[in-house]
Amino acid sequence: MNRPIAILALIAVPLAGCTVGPEYRPNSAAQLGVPQTYSVAAQQTAQADLQRWWTTFDDPLLARLVEQAASQNLDVALAVTRLRQAREALVQQRASLFPSISAGGSASRSEPLRGQSTQVTLPDGTVTSFSQGGNTSFSLGGDVNYQADLFGGIRRGVQAGRAELEASGYDYAAVLVSVQGEIARNYILARAAQAQLVNARESLAIQDDNLEIAGFRVQAGLVSSLDQEQARASRAQTAASIPSIEANYNSAVSRLAVLTGQAPGALKGEMAATRPIPQGPASVAVGIPADTLRQRPDIRSAERGLAAAVARIGVAEAQLYPQLSLGGSIDGGASNLGSVFDVITGRLFASIAQTIFDAGRTRSQVRASQAAADGAFLAYKQTVLIALEEVENAVVALQAAQAREREFAIALDAARNSAILSRSSYRAGLADFLTLSQAEASLISARNGLVQARADRSSALIQLYLALGGGWDATRVPAPADLPTTPAMEAN
Repeated sequence: MNRPIAILALIAVPLAGCTVGPEYRPNSAAQLGVPQTYSVAAQQTAQADLQRWWTTFDDPLLARLVEQAASQNLDVALAVTRLRQAREALVQQRASLFPSISAGGSASRSEPLRGQSTQVTLPDGTVTSFSQGGNTSFSLGGDVNYQADLFGGIRRGVQAGRAELEASGYDYAAVLVSVQGEIARNYILARAAQAQLVNARESLAIQDDNLEIAGFRVQAGLVSSLDQEQARASRAQTAASIPSIEANYNSAVSRLAVLTGQAPGALKGEMAATRPIPQGPASVAVGIPADTLRQRPDIRSAERGLAAAVARIGVAEAQLYPQLSLGGSIDGGASNLGSVFDVITGRLFASIAQTIFDAGRTRSQVRASQAAADGAFLAYKQTVLIALEEVENAVVALQAAQAREREFAIALDAARNSAILSRSSYRAGLADFLTLSQAEASLISARNGLVQARADRSSALIQLYLALGGGWDATRVPAPADLPTTPAMEAN
């Protein structure tokens, strides 16, 4: 090693541990504006185990459909591909910490042109011509190049890549949680539509009976044809609601199939049997707001995004300082392959470069990275506040749906009794058809109101589970090796 290279190496060794740019430190709950308790009445005891929240509804078909999301939903599969890309980006970033080594070899042979010869004079004076023979040569060589990370720019890049990989893992979890919730909500919609269809068909059968009774009374001259026409109108209005409910049911079932990676009609057979709307527990222990920060994957992804943005500041700042490159090569060559290593030549080189003037471009890149980090912090804080808002809204929505369910249960009982009395009175001629029509309209409304309240209660409970971050294991970041693969991935 010659003296200039030795001097550069001696300079590089102590600088190799220098890392520019700010060190990332997680923000406290107070810095993010997180209160100690929720502002609504909630069960703020230790948070319940939410990893498999769908089992609390005690519906085997619902549980099976939700669990299919991890392996069959296409949005989840897309999140897997993004996670794999982030993993490979980190591998590429880490590779910059090490030298790159390349090797090559060549062989060549030269042949004389046609008719080309060399004349040689022999001792007796005779001139003889000889054709020139071909020449063969072989060479082998290798090169080493290394970009010394004097000021930690590459190490900061690795930190950013690692944080982005972790964020991609949380993004995968967030997609999985969202899909699980969408499956559960559409399942509730499908069961609610089935209940509404049962109500409509029962009401239609009663109104067919009323229409028949009204016809008999008109023929007997007991009432005018007005009763019969009112009965026809009530019956037609109820019948008109059935196609709309059937369309809603079909949409929910088709959506369930697509969410589980199947054709729209794949689940129609399994869903055909009418089942009650799954209810779940009456309350959920939500914990304290700080629990939500640890449990929700979107919050943890935003925090990792902030960590990556802070590391990128160091990447930009490192460009303000000298860049040192080291390298070397080794070569051997001969006219035959066996002698190629008889003579070996080597070369070492080092270069150092420093930007003198770039019209402020590099410093502008540093300021842009700092602005990006500020933006990442604001996005992180916004994600936290939105998460807390969703928890409180879901708690209130659940309580409101429970209150509505209780009142509609009372209304249904009263409407049912009123309809029975009105029907008996009409048949006995003690009440007009308008009274009967109003009583049965109230009965239909109360039935549908109770169904909707039960569906709203289940939907609010699902929303609360999602707002709390349920549906994944918060103690472990999903790793690419542990994720489900598609057939295309398996082929690779």
